[in-house]
Parts: sequence; structure tokens; C-alpha cells
Amino acid sequence: MSTVTAAITAVGGFVPDYVLTNKILETMVDTNDEWITSRTGIKERHILKDSDKGTSYLAIQAANNLISKNDIDPAEIDLVILATTTPDMPVASTGVYVASQIGAINAFSYDLQAACSGFLFGMSTAARYIESGRYKKVLLIGADKMSSIIDYTDRTTCIIFGDGAGAVLFEPNTEGLGLIDEILRSDGAGRQSLKIDAGGSILPASKETVENKQHYVFQDGKTVFKFAVTNMADVSEEVMKRNNLSGEDIQWLVPHQANKRIIDATSRRMDLPEDKVMINIHKYGNTTSATLPMCIWDYENQLKKGDNLVFASFGGGFTWGAIYLKWAYDPK
Repeated sequence: MSTVTAAITAVGGFVPDYVLTNKILETMVDTNDEWITSRTGIKERHILKDSDKGTSYLAIQAANNLISKNDIDPAEIDLVILATTTPDMPVASTGVYVASQIGAINAFSYDLQAACSGFLFGMSTAARYIESGRYKKVLLIGADKMSSIIDYTDRTTCIIFGDGAGAVLFEPNTEGLGLIDEILRSDGAGRQSLKIDAGGSILPASKETVENKQHYVFQDGKTVFKFAVTNMADVSEEVMKRNNLSGEDIQWLVPHQANKRIIDATSRRMDLPEDKVMINIHKYGNTTSATLPMCIWDYENQLKKGDNLVFASFGGGFTWGAIYLKWAYDPK
């Protein structure tokens, strides 16, 4: 009996229409295009301006894009996992609502939160469901409305983040394609370096927390950068060595789009030229849980069956990891 692996068989994505450029940010905070570009690689980011629409809207659009272009019956989906840091609301699972809205009437669903590593950890989770033999179609979505938790008077964070969503469908494969290996890590020492102080059980929302702007993202940029550069590169190199892969064997690095310098450091450790690295940070900024699926959404037509991909991410908490995956289909 052939070994069952979990392969990505379809991809979708979505970004809202409004584009927040570096030039516009120059009118909002004390910054400039050259400074932002040289330090982050970001030129613009998409923002969901509608105040009555949340992360679920982004996720629904990405899922529907995947479903429509691949002619998939949503009623056949067994499970919907939504990786997100910005759920629509506390308690009620955003993923459950998304599943209902896209017509996945036979699926169960839940949210997964691991900051910017959410989608990467979700890939591991989705693969385990497929490999169990019990589930045939698992829809994994990464979506975040980061603009809802950003202080646009804080130049250290407002230049970085954007809104967007990406989705992939995992299905069983018996050709040796799909998710092959993974190295996932976390370290609670990073808890204070990238966070939102208020709104949780330690510091519930109050008049004071709102006035003190404690519901916005805080980032100790130097600490986060140092940990990300080292750890994302370490696990990417480790997963290659564990599978006897050289830079020549890898067709694509799919890195979390947090900072171009972090991406460059990881690709150098892997001995990969830039034309083997998926980069769209200049267009979208850091969309947190959505960066990885939005990369393969952008590059889908360049992927070929059998291509070796390494996914790598780093997020708040801290969370990080790398996944080795063999691509399962040719351009459609």
C-alpha cells in the first residue's frame, strides 16, 4: 500500500483594492519612501478600508477564488482551518463563519493562532488530518486584517503591515509529493517583544486601555529582527540537511514576508539565488498569516510538478519553522 502524503492541489488569494503607498505614509508619520524601502523592502500595502468588514471577508474572498478557479464543490470540503491573528471577534470562531459562508456545509472548522507562523503551523496540522486517511479535502486559509490593530501614528509598525488572505487545498497523494518534512519551533521568551498588551484575560479592555493605545501592536524591532534572522535561516538550513538537499535541489524558497533583509539572510544560508526566492513584500507588506499562501498564489503559474519548495516563517511568541514540500501539479 502506497504511503499517503498531503499535497497542495489548489491555491487562491485576495487583497483589498485600496493601496497604501510609502508616499501616502509620508503624509501620516515622520518617515520617507527611501527609509522604508531600504530597511524593509516594502513599497506599498493593501488595506481593507470598509469598517464593517473584518478578516472573515478577506478569507471568504480568497477561499471563493480557489473554489471558482478550480471548479471545486465546497460541500466536499471536510475541514476548514483559518490561520489568523485578527479574528472578527473574541470567542466566536471566525473560521466557522467562513466555512458557512463559502458553502462548506459538511466541514468542521476552527481558528489557529501562531502569529506570523500560523499558516506554516496550519500546513503541518492539515497534513496530519490528510495522512490519517479520514479526511480527503482540507482547506487551509491564512488571513489577517492587520490594519485593525495598527496605530497609524506609530512609524515603527504602520509601515510594515498590510491586509490580505491566501488559501490552499490539501488532498491525499500517493506519488511521493506534498509535505515531506517539517521543523517547527517556539520560545515563550519572545512574549514581550511582539504583542498587544490589552484585550486579553490579563488586561481586559477598559476606558484606560483604549486611551493608552494598548490595543495596538507593539514591536521591539531590534529584538524581533535578531531572532528572526537567526532562527528562520537555521531551520531552513536544517530541513535541507536533514533531507540531503543542496541549493541546486531547491526550486523555490517560500519565505514569510516580514522584512527583505530577513529573506535575504535566509536565502544566503540556503545558497539560493534571488530568482529562486518568492518575494512580494514590496506589493503587500507583512500580511502576517497570509504571506506564505499569497506567495504561492502570486507564483502559482511558475510552479511545476515535482518542484522542491521550502516554506519558512517567524512570528510573535516567538514561533518559527520550516517545511519541505514537493509541488504536486503543473501550471493550469
